[in-house]
Amino acid sequence: MKVDLMKSIQSRMNTFSKGQRMIANYLISNYDKAAYMTASKLGKSIGVSESTVVRFAIEVGFDGYPGLQRALQEMIRTKLTSNQRIEVANMRIGEGDLLEKVLMSDVEKIRNTIETIDRNHFNAAVDAILAAKTIYIIGVRSSSSLASFVTFYFNLIFDHVKFVQTTSGSEMFEQILNIGEDDVMLAISFPRYSKRIINAVEYAKEMKADVIALTDSTLSPIAEYADQLLIAQSDMASFVDSLVAPLSIINAMIVAIGRKKQTELTQKFDKLERIWEEYDVYAKSH
Repeated sequence: MKVDLMKSIQSRMNTFSKGQRMIANYLISNYDKAAYMTASKLGKSIGVSESTVVRFAIEVGFDGYPGLQRALQEMIRTKLTSNQRIEVANMRIGEGDLLEKVLMSDVEKIRNTIETIDRNHFNAAVDAILAAKTIYIIGVRSSSSLASFVTFYFNLIFDHVKFVQTTSGSEMFEQILNIGEDDVMLAISFPRYSKRIINAVEYAKEMKADVIALTDSTLSPIAEYADQLLIAQSDMASFVDSLVAPLSIINAMIVAIGRKKQTELTQKFDKLERIWEEYDVYAKSH
C-alpha cells in the first residue's frame, strides 16, 4: 500500500501545483504523522490552505481527504516501529484527561464495528463452529490473548477445541497437521501481522478447512483466505493495540453459540457447579 500510494504521488510530482508539491513532499517524508492529522491541521503544518489539501486528495484519486487519510492510516499500521507508534499516539491524544480519551476512542471503535460488520458472515461463522469436527483457534503475539480467551469458553461448550501454540513455526504446523474439510480454524490477527498466522491460515485453506478470520481490514493478509471475514476496528493506543472491538465480537460469538446449545450447556453447567462446589474451586461469599 505504501509503495503504491507513494510511488503514485512521486510519479505525478511534476503535474502538481506549488502547494500540492509541498503536500506531496511532506507526505513522503512524514506519512506516519500526517495519517492522523485533519485536513486543516495538515495544511497549517505545511503552510497551505485546507482546501488545497482536499484538492490534493482528489487529485491523487480519492473522493476527498478522508479517503487519503484512511489509506495513510492503513499503510502505517503495519509499518511503524514501537517508538514511532508512541510518537504518533502522543500526537493524536495530546494533553488532558488521558483516561477519558483512550476510553472514548475504544467506544468509537466498537460503534464503528457495529455499523460495518457483516452479519451474514457472523451468523455463518457461528454455524460453521457448531458443525465443526474440530475447532482450531490461533492468535499470535497480542492477538494470542484473544485466542486464549475464546479457547477458555469454547472448552466449556465443546469437546473438540485445539488452541494452537505458536512459539515456533515447526510446532505450529505439527499441531494443525491433520486439519481438514470438516474442521474450522478461527484465526485472529491484528497489526503488526505475524507471518506465522498467515502461513497457518494458508495451510488450513489448502486442506479445505473452513477459515474464520477475525481481523481489522479486508486488506489484512489473512482476509483473502477467509470463508467468513469478521472485521473489527482496531487501532494503536501508543505501543499497545486496542482490541476491545474484536473482544466484543468474540463475546457475541460465544453468546450466540451458547444460545444454540442451551440445553446441553444447562446440563453441563449443572454438573460443573457440583464439581466446583465439591472441590472448593471458587471463594465462598461472606
